[in-house]
Amino acid sequence: MSCASVLTSKDLPDIESLLALNPRVKTHGSLVPTVVTKSVKKHWKRNTDRSCTSCTPLTNDFSDIKHTTLSERAALREATRCLKCADAPCQKSCPTQLDIKSFITSISNKNYYGAAKAIFSDNPLGLTCGMVCPTSDLCVGGCNLQAAEEGAINIGGLQQFATETFKRMGLHQIVPPNVAPLKFPNKKISLLGGGPASLSCATFLGRLGYKDITIYEKRDYLGGLSSAEIPQYRLPYDVVNFEIQLVKDLGVKFETGRALSTKDITVQGLLDGGNDAVFLGIGLPQPKIDKVFVGLTQDQGFYTSKDFLPMVSDGSKPGLCLCKAAASRLPTLSGNVIVLGAGDTAFDCATSALRCGARRVFVVFRKGNNNIRAVPEEVELAREERCEFIPFMSPKQVIVKDGKISAVEFIRTEQDDTGNWVEDADQTTRLKANYVISAFGSGLSDEDVIKALSPVPLNRWNLPQVDSKTQQTQLPTVFCGGDLAGAAETTVESVNDGKTAAWYMHCYLQGLSFDAVPSSAVYTNRHVDCRELRVCAPLSEGDFLAAVSSRKGKKTRKENTVENKSAACGVKSGAYGAGRGRDFN
Repeated sequence: MSCASVLTSKDLPDIESLLALNPRVKTHGSLVPTVVTKSVKKHWKRNTDRSCTSCTPLTNDFSDIKHTTLSERAALREATRCLKCADAPCQKSCPTQLDIKSFITSISNKNYYGAAKAIFSDNPLGLTCGMVCPTSDLCVGGCNLQAAEEGAINIGGLQQFATETFKRMGLHQIVPPNVAPLKFPNKKISLLGGGPASLSCATFLGRLGYKDITIYEKRDYLGGLSSAEIPQYRLPYDVVNFEIQLVKDLGVKFETGRALSTKDITVQGLLDGGNDAVFLGIGLPQPKIDKVFVGLTQDQGFYTSKDFLPMVSDGSKPGLCLCKAAASRLPTLSGNVIVLGAGDTAFDCATSALRCGARRVFVVFRKGNNNIRAVPEEVELAREERCEFIPFMSPKQVIVKDGKISAVEFIRTEQDDTGNWVEDADQTTRLKANYVISAFGSGLSDEDVIKALSPVPLNRWNLPQVDSKTQQTQLPTVFCGGDLAGAAETTVESVNDGKTAAWYMHCYLQGLSFDAVPSSAVYTNRHVDCRELRVCAPLSEGDFLAAVSSRKGKKTRKENTVENKSAACGVKSGAYGAGRGRDFN
């Protein structure tokens, strides 16, 4: 058998008739001088020149830049590619254990309501995670189609599409009227911090039937880092607000402007005030600053990521903080901006700096390009927007002239034979800069906050000592999640911390053994109050987010009808309790 017969399809017998339909080959070649083509192509070119120096500036442009965002047509085509693997590695790679093949199947059947139900069942912040999850390191990284010509499934884009469609349906999350009563119902629970971990924990506690749940947030708005530090072009504020509203639908109370502090709220004060359990989800509020930048101020051109990104959010997210409308302006940058760090936050700072007026942005980090900690999606976006990467550099000195930063002197870092990174004093570089943004990570160093955590035992980093399996601290009534717990590094991991803490807090409050792990990741009844819907898609009334059946998989004809429909325009009905789900009371 010849190579040709292996690599090409077999010609049809009537080859002459087929060739007769082919375009005629020109009898003469085409001649256009190269300089003419180079000039003319600029008029027709649809992508951007790599060497473009006069491209449209990004100042004040906070439109969506994610490559994963899908239209309905693209989502349907992408969903049909899914293999629906029996032992799906994508689900095993998801911190919240989403039933990914299930929601993708629902999308392929145009059951967008069912897809969103499967997503929100295990992840109350499913839309946020669909937009900002580092999927290449999680679900997409485990996709069995990774080596296919088309590549892995765009799971994040499909998740975003389904949950955005659900958002437009305007449904409300409610506790079903037939939920089994708690053995000890009158439990008071407080959560400190209004970020993903606390929102997730409160959601699952509300679904379990707890009524007295309060979240305290020090800022004037909710959402934690999702609102304050993830830029608008990656995560719009209306998305965060939508998910906060779902939490409020469960009766969870919120108090803003309330901080963990000896002057306001303390852990001991909450326990003395009648709280039966407390969840700590305040994150890591203090930035880590290299000693060479100590004493520098914003007026001189120095920002930390904890200063810069919230200012960008205040100035770019409509409705985030109306109480500070006069001060809610974007930071004004110009000239050269140096961003220090190689994590996700550093690249958010870099791309945000371009939108604040920076002419050139240099991302400078101590290790090599192969050691960048940020996820590939973030790095690629920064590269496309022409941020410059400068590896193997550690700051040595800041040059200040006339009260403003004018340059930063760096010393080169090298990796020695033992693998340690060391500085080479013989190699120094000076970069001109008008502004410097430090994104070297964060921690907990505020003595007032540390005192307010008492009597929770802390480790040597002044963080609560947490059981990583249960999220319980060494003080049994206090649980912890998110950045403060030390393990979570992404939004979805923080969401899962809150989910885990909710279950084990429930076990603690109801006197259940911690070995009573639910057989399914979904352990409560969930419903939606189906009021008037204004979307252009077929939908029916139905229960919300119940992914397991108490009748061992048997469904009535009516339930199956609900499962296979999406929300129709103008449907008016009451909540339909299918009695599905499982409780562990």
